[in-house]
Amino acid sequence: MSEQYDVTIIGSGPGGYVAAVRCAQLGLKTAIVEKDSRLGGTCLLRGCIPTKALLESAHLYDKMREASKFGIKASGVELDFKGVQQFRDKTVGTNSKGVTFLMRKNKVEVVSGHGRLAGPGRVDVTGADGTVRTLATKNVIVATGSVCKDLPFIEMDHVRTVNSDDILEIQAVPSSLIIMGAGAVGTEFASVYHSFGSKVTLVEYMDHLLPIEDVDVSKELEKAYRRRGIECLTSTKVTKVELVKDGVKVHVQPRDGGETQVLDATMLLVAVGRAPVTGDIGLATVGLETDARGMIPVDDRCRTSVPGVYAIGDVIGTPWLAHVASHEGVLVAEQIAGHDVHPLKYEHTPNCTYCVPEVASSGLTEAKARAKGYTVKVGTFPFTASGKARIMGEPDGFVKIVSDAQHGELLGVHIIGPKATELISEAVLGLGLETTVEEMAHAIHPHPTLAEAMGEAAHATLHGSPLNA
Repeated sequence: MSEQYDVTIIGSGPGGYVAAVRCAQLGLKTAIVEKDSRLGGTCLLRGCIPTKALLESAHLYDKMREASKFGIKASGVELDFKGVQQFRDKTVGTNSKGVTFLMRKNKVEVVSGHGRLAGPGRVDVTGADGTVRTLATKNVIVATGSVCKDLPFIEMDHVRTVNSDDILEIQAVPSSLIIMGAGAVGTEFASVYHSFGSKVTLVEYMDHLLPIEDVDVSKELEKAYRRRGIECLTSTKVTKVELVKDGVKVHVQPRDGGETQVLDATMLLVAVGRAPVTGDIGLATVGLETDARGMIPVDDRCRTSVPGVYAIGDVIGTPWLAHVASHEGVLVAEQIAGHDVHPLKYEHTPNCTYCVPEVASSGLTEAKARAKGYTVKVGTFPFTASGKARIMGEPDGFVKIVSDAQHGELLGVHIIGPKATELISEAVLGLGLETTVEEMAHAIHPHPTLAEAMGEAAHATLHGSPLNA
């Protein structure tokens, strides 16, 4: 006889496990199915957490080598890459155990194996030994996430040509690294391995690094990378990749035509995006089909066309970010429990890239605001004028505010600089509350802090220039 649950969640990433916790808090009998040996999904095991651990090691290594700037004499500073990887592994392990603890604390049953829909109200879980366990469930949340996307013309040997999963496991720093794709993944690994001593080249098909960001931010990042010695080839396409004895030969060409050049490197990282995990999870058994991109169609409350079946995170067409998936998980859990819920404000989603300098944004870029018909007013504040940024020795970047000139409403905030990914939260809250730039300028920001840059940028937007620059 199969077991009966109120909710069964397939996938234990930041969407799945947060949904499980909220379901349990609301009194729903909940099971979570995970095929990996550890809980946490891509974000925790192969994405957000391990990459940020590497970035922290890289940042500390850079700081130690610059200690003399701060009046500290340091000698014998060297990279212990094995130790870096051990730190990364320990961080991942501790966080994964934390998720396991949360499941136990909230009495969520963890079912190990590959979960598949098996018709209305059923989920089959195939264990490592091939046995199948059937869970009867009133509701299902599909939270199976995504995997690295390969390109058909590149042979992936996972040694010389690698994806973002592979590069986390390498045992030595490559002497040279070409990165195909300058989105968040590509720029973060460029930062890490440049700091660790690799000769890094970024190849981006679009006109700028971080193509989804405000163009001024993207240009500033490219300048910062060039100053650091990271080569940036934008408006450039990869046409061919050859595997050779000691690495790769990567053929690149300007996007609009022109002469092809061949780049030699120890390793090529392919960072061109991800693909949803929607195959082999039994969607057809309940009458669901994916769209042309492999994603599950849902409404603004993450409901599929099948009653009782929901989908969240990287399998649907919303921003593929851990924090978005978590909020979608809460939205669905509260729906199932009968609460009144409201669609998420995806237009205010914070985008965060943990490169050096960091990049973060929320709301409309200047170009998108103009395209929507707003009369736009913009203000910026450079971190070179921030006392705290100078104290930290990290003066690169700026805060840029985009507002509606007619009513003063905040439309978007774009940050490149130290702790940008922390500073953006003020903008997210402000956008959600439909605040004005005047209100931001009148809010007292503490001194000396990086957060002052937000108030200064607001003054610049209102009056044409900040108070302290």
